[in-house]
Amino acid sequence: MTALPLECKTVNKTLIALTLSTLLAADSAWAAPDTQSIEARLAAMEKRLAAAEQRASAAEYRAQAAENQAQKLATAQQQNPGINASVVQHPVRPEQNKAIGGDSGEGEFEFHGYARSGLLMNSSAAKTQGGPTVTPAGETGGHTGRLGNEPDTYVELNLEHKQVLANGATTRFKAMLADGQRTYNDWSASSSDLNVRQAFVELGQLPTFTGTFKDSTVWAGKRFDRDNFDIHWIDSDVVFLAGTGAGIYDVKWGDEVRSNLSVYGRTFGDIENNENTAQNYILTLNNFVGPLQMMVSGMRAKDNNARSDIEGNRVKGDAANSGLHGLIGLHSDSFYGLREGSAKTALLYGHGLGAEVKTIGADGALLPEADTWRLASYGMTPLGGGWHIAPALLAQSSQDRYVRGDSYEWATANLRLIQEITQNFEMQYEGSYQYMDLRPEGYNNRSAVSGNFYKLTVAPTLKSGDVGEFLKRPEIRLFASWMDWDHRLDNYASDDAFGSSGFSAGGEWNFGVQMETWF
Repeated sequence: MTALPLECKTVNKTLIALTLSTLLAADSAWAAPDTQSIEARLAAMEKRLAAAEQRASAAEYRAQAAENQAQKLATAQQQNPGINASVVQHPVRPEQNKAIGGDSGEGEFEFHGYARSGLLMNSSAAKTQGGPTVTPAGETGGHTGRLGNEPDTYVELNLEHKQVLANGATTRFKAMLADGQRTYNDWSASSSDLNVRQAFVELGQLPTFTGTFKDSTVWAGKRFDRDNFDIHWIDSDVVFLAGTGAGIYDVKWGDEVRSNLSVYGRTFGDIENNENTAQNYILTLNNFVGPLQMMVSGMRAKDNNARSDIEGNRVKGDAANSGLHGLIGLHSDSFYGLREGSAKTALLYGHGLGAEVKTIGADGALLPEADTWRLASYGMTPLGGGWHIAPALLAQSSQDRYVRGDSYEWATANLRLIQEITQNFEMQYEGSYQYMDLRPEGYNNRSAVSGNFYKLTVAPTLKSGDVGEFLKRPEIRLFASWMDWDHRLDNYASDDAFGSSGFSAGGEWNFGVQMETWF
C-alpha cells in the first residue's frame, strides 16, 4: 500500500477536528441549558479524538516501516541481481513472508518440491514392469522414454533459507528430503527410503572478494552440483555430479568466461562396513565460455581393489583406484540454430573410475582399463498450430567395464509431441526406440544379447495453465502404452525385468494415471 504524504495526513487531522467542532456547536445550540451534559459529551469526544489520533499515528508508523522495508529490498536487489532472479522465480506471498519472519530482518524461507505418483497396470489389470530403465541396457544408463512407464511414487521436499546482510553478502541454506516407493498403499513406512539427499550452505557476494572472485559463491556440504543438467522426459541426467564436499562457483575470468572448482566425496560399498568402505574423492574443474562447457574431473579411491563386503569377503580385487572424466557441451538458446526454442548437446568420456560417465564417480566395480563414450542431445521447440516437439538422443559405448573384453553398447532415440486442445487440456504422444548390444562376458550372471526395443504412448493430460509447455507443472495424465522387443533380449538375466513371468516379448499394453508437479 502506498503511504500518504505527511501533508495529507495533517490535513486529515484538521478536517477531523473541524468536523468535531461543528458537531459540538450544533449540539450546544439544541441543548444549551444542560451544561453538565455538554461537558460529559465534550469529554467523550476528546477521548474518541485522542484514540483516533493514536490509530492514525500507528498507521503512519506501519506505512513508514513498509516503505523503509521496500527501499531496503530494492537496494539489495540492485546490489545482488542473482538473488533477485531467484526470488522472482519462486515468489513468496507477503503474508507468508511475514509469518516466517520476513519482517524481522532474519531473511526468508522458501519451500520447493518435486513429486510424481501414479498407477500402472497391464491389459489384464495385473502388476507389470515399468520405469525408464526397464530394458537390459538400463543397467548401464540406457534409459527409454518415461511417459506412461512409471509405477512409483517419488517425492522431494526442499526447504531453503536466504539472507541478504547489511554488508551486501548473501547466505543460502538448503535441505532436501526424498523418498521413493513402489507400493500403492497409503502407509509404507516399512519400505521407506526416506533420507536427506542435500544439506549445504552457500556464501555469496562477500565484500572481501574482489576482482575475479567478486561475484563468486562458496559452498560446503552435501549436494547436487548446481550445473548438472538432464533430459527430463527420459528421466536421465546428461551429467550428475553429487556427493559431500566443498567448492566455489562463478570465478569470472571475463564477461563470457567463468569457472567452478569443487571437491566431492562418495562412498563405495555397504555403509555398515565402515572399516572396509572405500572413499572416492572427485576434483572437478567446470569451465564455461559463452554457450560452451568444458568439464574435467579426476578421482581417487585408495584401496578400492581391497574393499570387502560386510561379511569380510573381497568385493572385487581388480577394481580401479583412480579415474578421469571429461565433458564438452553446447548450451544453445535456440533449437539447434534453426528456430526458437532450446537445445543442449554433450560428448562425455570416462576412464577407470570415470567410466561411469553419467553419475560421476558412483561405480566402484569398474576396471582400471574401463573406457566409456557417451553422446547426449536434446531440444524443445514450438511448431505452430498448437503443436510442440522435443526430440532426444542418447548413445553409449563402454568396453572393459567390469570384465576384460566385455562391451556394452546401446542407443536411444526418443520423440515427445504435445498438442494443445484447450487452455486446460492437451494430448501428449511419445515414441521411443532403443537398440542394444550387450556382451558382459558372464559378469554378474548376465548373458550376451542384442536387439531392439519399442515403446509408444498416448496420454490425455489436464493442466491448470501453460498448456503445451514441456517444463510447466502440475499436470494429471491418463495414459496407454504399448511396448515390444526382440525375443532374444529375454535371455539377458534371470533377475532382469525382461523374461520375468508375464513380461516377455510379443507386445505389452500398459495403462494408468499419473500426476507430476514441481514448484
